[in-house]
Amino acid sequence: MRFGVLGAAGQLGSEICLLLPGEVVPLSRAEIDLTQHEPIPKAVAALGLDILINCAAYNFVDRAETEQDTAFAVNAWGVKALARACHREGVRLVHFSTDYVFGLDAARSTPYTESDLPGPLNVYGLSKLAGEYLARAECPNVLIIRTCGLYGSRGRGGKGANFVKTMLRKAREGTPIRVVNDQRCTPSLAVDVAKATAGLIGCEAEGTYHVTNGGNCTWHELARELFCICGLKPNLTSTVSGSNSGIAQRPGFSVLSSQKFASLGLITLRDWREALASYLSDDEAFRE
Repeated sequence: MRFGVLGAAGQLGSEICLLLPGEVVPLSRAEIDLTQHEPIPKAVAALGLDILINCAAYNFVDRAETEQDTAFAVNAWGVKALARACHREGVRLVHFSTDYVFGLDAARSTPYTESDLPGPLNVYGLSKLAGEYLARAECPNVLIIRTCGLYGSRGRGGKGANFVKTMLRKAREGTPIRVVNDQRCTPSLAVDVAKATAGLIGCEAEGTYHVTNGGNCTWHELARELFCICGLKPNLTSTVSGSNSGIAQRPGFSVLSSQKFASLGLITLRDWREALASYLSDDEAFRE
């Protein structure tokens, strides 16, 4: 089995590359650039893949509000070209999406299932939702995995670009920390999502699946828990989502139900607290 992983240098892609049971071809923007649609069919054909896993995305949520063309070029039109090329070459496509396809239902308090109607609040979420529809239209047997709040040790995010490490850096610097307490979701450990993805691929799953760690929290609750685990007592206060002009609106509730995934009898995704404790214990960056 020959796998291609687009976005292999990221938090999720780097974990997936380590878990796939076969030959793995890490793909960067140099091999397939989702902003350059015309070369994609030839690039996919030349790789001779059995499965292509797309972890690449334009994920600058705030910038997408003013860089709409770029967000859609990568997350929608680039995905369309990729899906069309995969279908033409007989390559199975695995594509990652986001909890931000939801959020329009302000009164929501129960986890979203795969059958719930989406309703994004920002350009990023809209571009990712468009990518889902286009992927399905061009590649009927596509596997779409929605996840949430990824953080991990490997890839670019493992070098300080994820929420957890940012919080710890600020705490150790003595910087006052204000974190929103009105956005509820399920932050998910990249290696856990990668393991679940390998399981879905192994059972030849198709369609849309939600894959996150268990339970849910606000970002403030996440920060409080990680400081507790690490024995840190920074100046942490809660705040509410702002409404500054040009800043993307976030969902107040975007918890995803993983019941459909669980029904397959694959690995059980651990609670977010257990995943966080494992991450903080295993990552050498925290042993200071």
